[in-house]
Amino acid sequence: SVLSVSVNRVLLVLLVLMVCLLLHSTLLRASTRPKHPGTSIQILFTSLQSKLSCVKILGDKSEADNVVPVIICASEERVGATMATINSVHSNTDASVFFYIVTLRDAVKLTRQYIEKTKLKGIMYRILEFNPMVLKGKVKPDSSRPDLLHPLNFVRFYLPLLDISHKRVIYLDDDVIVQGNIEDLFNVKLKPGNAAAFATDCDLPSTHEMVRSIGMQTTYMGYLDYRKQVVRDLGIHPRDCSFNPGVFVADMNEWKKQKITKQLEKWMEENFRQNIYSSAMAGGVATPPMLIVFHDKYTTLDPLWHVRHLGWSPDARYSETFLEEARLLHWNGPFKPWNYPAVHLDLWERWFIPDPSKKFSLVRPERDS
Repeated sequence: SVLSVSVNRVLLVLLVLMVCLLLHSTLLRASTRPKHPGTSIQILFTSLQSKLSCVKILGDKSEADNVVPVIICASEERVGATMATINSVHSNTDASVFFYIVTLRDAVKLTRQYIEKTKLKGIMYRILEFNPMVLKGKVKPDSSRPDLLHPLNFVRFYLPLLDISHKRVIYLDDDVIVQGNIEDLFNVKLKPGNAAAFATDCDLPSTHEMVRSIGMQTTYMGYLDYRKQVVRDLGIHPRDCSFNPGVFVADMNEWKKQKITKQLEKWMEENFRQNIYSSAMAGGVATPPMLIVFHDKYTTLDPLWHVRHLGWSPDARYSETFLEEARLLHWNGPFKPWNYPAVHLDLWERWFIPDPSKKFSLVRPERDS
């Protein structure tokens, strides 16, 4: 009987050791998994009432200091555009890029399939789900361009809530193509105290010519309603140069320190009450709050890192030599390169990857057979 007790003890010890080893290997796999390409993880928002409601995360993090973190949105209607942007970034750099792809619940599956079933399956990424409830009472309907009211247009306001622990991030709109090495943009030197770097609307002569030909706005007057006292009280000269928030580099520590998100929300709520910018001719209700909050408090990007207005006219074109020099092209405006008509389609299409689910397709004229 003594022998059988000893044998039982040995077996018990072995059993405990096996359980410990199994637990250890499971935990080890979980902690290392996000370092592999193709990582996909979803952030869920807990409380709908809370403004800071993106807290609950499923899975582990993958935030190495040696990656270039890029935040980009993927809407169900424009997921192919997002994939073209990602492909251009990934193809034109040797740096390790980590893509945070922010989407709504209805497009999570589509986004993941688009990556996993195409050549993009080798990228490092995470899918984050944005809860549009955070915008309640802050955005008014506007019939002129409903696409500009898409909830994902406001993701750029809420960067610290995405639970990304990088000190610096790049934000890109889904209608851009990156031709340069994204690491050069990431390494831009921000002035002390600046939370972000943007491209000013008064930079390149080529851009000026384009702006004149299509009647684009380049000053605060084109975005804010100066008939309203609250706008005049800002003390911003109406002819001050505006900037474009479709591409920027953000210092997350400064952003949090200066409570940028809270400031942006304040102006969204002010507009909801007083309509200080919704009807502005420049279009888009995501730009004016940024213009107010960052006025005279941003670093200027090299203009070749944000060549804009490619989507403002179906026939106003830049010269080919100028476009070859450009590091980043932005089809801001209504004429998008996945639709028709639009300009410089070849520069966008070379990065387009067809949707394996066939839900996203290019709009092109019927060609004679």
